[in-house]
Amino acid sequence: MLIYSIEDDEDIALIIKKTLIKQGFEVESYNCGKDFFNAFEKKKPDIILLDLMLPDIDGKFILKQIRSMSKNDDIHIIIISAKHMITDKVEGLDLGADDYIEKPFDLLELMARVEAQARRLNKKKVICKDDVVLKLDERECYKNNSKIDLTVKEFDILTLLIKNSPNVISREQIFENIWNTNEIVESRTVDMHIKSLRAKLSDDGSFIKTVYGIGYKI
Repeated sequence: MLIYSIEDDEDIALIIKKTLIKQGFEVESYNCGKDFFNAFEKKKPDIILLDLMLPDIDGKFILKQIRSMSKNDDIHIIIISAKHMITDKVEGLDLGADDYIEKPFDLLELMARVEAQARRLNKKKVICKDDVVLKLDERECYKNNSKIDLTVKEFDILTLLIKNSPNVISREQIFENIWNTNEIVESRTVDMHIKSLRAKLSDDGSFIKTVYGIGYKI
């Protein structure tokens, strides 16, 4: 399980990294927001340990950016901050953090809280809706225990719709979450992928429902 630690204090960053590596985690450390975002664009972690007071970017901005995209919902974020006010904790949790640890912290508490988030993540590796099962790590789809071969985009769209069920996801939201902004795609690309998904799932529209003028939902 991959953890990104964003901490500008070198001593604290080193202690965090050594402690969690001993626990069996893979840990990458970053001392500023810019370096973190560069790494984040290339590979997503499972857990982020986030200091709020960084030299270049406010930690709250990083939190908002990550939570602004639903494809990052599976990433668990633990704030580690010297800010002790209850209002700081409430704001951090309201912005999408999964936990909040005050500095100075005990290493046993840090390990326990990280392990708790890791356990929750492990439970999310398989998601189900009716008779459709998605194994996220293996990127495999099953319906009635029969494997369905999906393309990368089809799997990602189906995952997005199931995770957000029963909410309606607009075509624009699907496009923003699934396609790279540098890709050149046709205006009906989302609809064509939905059509292909329905065919593979033998769905007549009762599973992936069309909300006319808006988008789709499950």
